[in-house]
Amino acid sequence: MPPSLIAEQLLNGLQLGLMLFLLAAGLTLVFGIMDMINLAHGSLYMIGAYLAAAVIEASGSFLLGIAGAIVGTALVGMALEVALLRHLYRRSHLSQVLATFAVILIANEIVRMIWGSQPILLNMPAALSGPVELGGFRYPAYRLVVIGAGLAIALLLYLLVTRSRAGMWVRAGASDREMAEVMGIDTRTLFTLVFAIGAALCAVAGALLGPLLAVQVGMGENILILAFVVITIGGIGSIRGALVGALLVGLLDTAGRAFLPFLFRQMFPAVIAAEAGPAVASMLIYMLMAAVLFFRPTGLFPARG
Repeated sequence: MPPSLIAEQLLNGLQLGLMLFLLAAGLTLVFGIMDMINLAHGSLYMIGAYLAAAVIEASGSFLLGIAGAIVGTALVGMALEVALLRHLYRRSHLSQVLATFAVILIANEIVRMIWGSQPILLNMPAALSGPVELGGFRYPAYRLVVIGAGLAIALLLYLLVTRSRAGMWVRAGASDREMAEVMGIDTRTLFTLVFAIGAALCAVAGALLGPLLAVQVGMGENILILAFVVITIGGIGSIRGALVGALLVGLLDTAGRAFLPFLFRQMFPAVIAAEAGPAVASMLIYMLMAAVLFFRPTGLFPARG
């Protein structure tokens, strides 16, 4: 197997992992601080992608599209938290699941009414449409930018959570919400801001992945499953856990889909390898999640001791 192919797939896994981190970071904070199961998190990712596509089409600027998606999705997230979700914090998880599942259906129909049912092709910037030479192999420039943006946002989010007063409040709320309220933290405002940050991160992921994936109705459901796998592996409420879990899932999923079929062809007849390779590759991340839950039920880096 050529080393260039291995390097390319590792970069692809890194890119997927960083985009999953943008989704999982907001989801794990909402779950860890608010004890809120928000199935509509993937819908915010979808809304961010559609808003980016609309702004890019109207302005012709990819950067404006990302900025518009961030602002618009953050406002949608804040409105959703104020109008619906804050009334569910004290309710059972079953009520939260049913209510946010209803939001998924409503969001899909609203998007379908505004933009239609056909997928939207979101073009990447012309300057980043070509490949870049990297040590003997060529890799898409846009994917490198996505990796760089993901790393930069991960660093900024880490500094925000670990080095700022607002981050201290977030960590306090994730560790013990009742004690944080006793210490004078305005948890109502904190919850709204955390939800807005999570929605903005979804928008960034949706806008950056738009040129690589189809922008279409229901695009948030599949990636939401991966985001839940990430926070289960990393630990609920932990930003560090979300980053490590996302990178593990991204690298394992990409490497498995790229290399397992090849490995199976060396070990089994072609007919068996053609069926078993992709099937086992799609199961790897869930096998990893099961192993983590068996040995560390609270995740690799749980927020609560």
